[in-house]
Amino acid sequence: MSTDAFNVKVFGCRGSYPKPGQDTVYFGGNTTCYAVKIRNCIIIFDAGTGIIDYGQELLKEHQTDKKTIIANLFLTHIHHDHIEGFPFFAPAYLYSTTINIYGACTSTCSLVEMLSRSMLPPYFPVEFVETHAIKNVQELSDSDTVLLDAATGTPKGLYHGSQHLSCDPDDIQVKVLRGYAHPKGGIYIYAVIWRGKKFVFATDTEGYIGSDQRLVQFCQGADLLVHDAQFTCATYADPKLPKQGWGHSTVNMAVEVAQKAGVKKLILTHHDPNDTDEIVRSKQTDAQKLFSAVECAREGTVYTL
Repeated sequence: MSTDAFNVKVFGCRGSYPKPGQDTVYFGGNTTCYAVKIRNCIIIFDAGTGIIDYGQELLKEHQTDKKTIIANLFLTHIHHDHIEGFPFFAPAYLYSTTINIYGACTSTCSLVEMLSRSMLPPYFPVEFVETHAIKNVQELSDSDTVLLDAATGTPKGLYHGSQHLSCDPDDIQVKVLRGYAHPKGGIYIYAVIWRGKKFVFATDTEGYIGSDQRLVQFCQGADLLVHDAQFTCATYADPKLPKQGWGHSTVNMAVEVAQKAGVKKLILTHHDPNDTDEIVRSKQTDAQKLFSAVECAREGTVYTL
């Protein structure tokens, strides 16, 4: 594998809660976690149960090459299915590890307070502050850009809005878009840009009539877009239990964004926990009738940009 590769790996693509079992073996039952690896830079999107396996993978690499683990964790929001794996993320218990955590302050308390509350006794025996890793927690705002060093994996700067961006050609840019189509606080959508390649991570977002135009602009020309598609049109508008306003998209909503933004490849994520592998395959088939370069996310899959 090229040392200059831009790789995106799926560690968890299930929505709402983990769903292990024989009916989800193919696409996977772990909740949201995607990892981006560019040279020596590790970028993680969300800390659902998928981050547990990624932590074990990082430990094996650490034991082999003896390199210090530096991870940059970007959280879309603080709902359980996007942070529940962090207490079991093994590198967090190494003194040598550094974890730079980015996310939003969308309530009355800070991001570090929200993360700390998720690991308080009696619900968990180890508090957030008691994990041995160095943890740098940074709150982000809409239109921020985080610069990361591809060679070392360390942050180089945080730029706000229209602030002049001073970066080297080899720097990694992580751009932020605040999404409002998710209940009680919204979410953050992220774009990773490096050497002319672009990856957008847009989970837990709900479409609008005519598409979310801010999201379409944010995704413009992306090489890879991961987009929420928890529902079919039928389940979304089911009269008995409508899902409108739940903060999740249909396959058609995701495809519409990809088409309008000129995206090269679309990955559908946040599979409904009630959807078996057979149902997810059916959604994939329906999506491919609308947009040829689309597939449903599957644990273990690596996409190279």
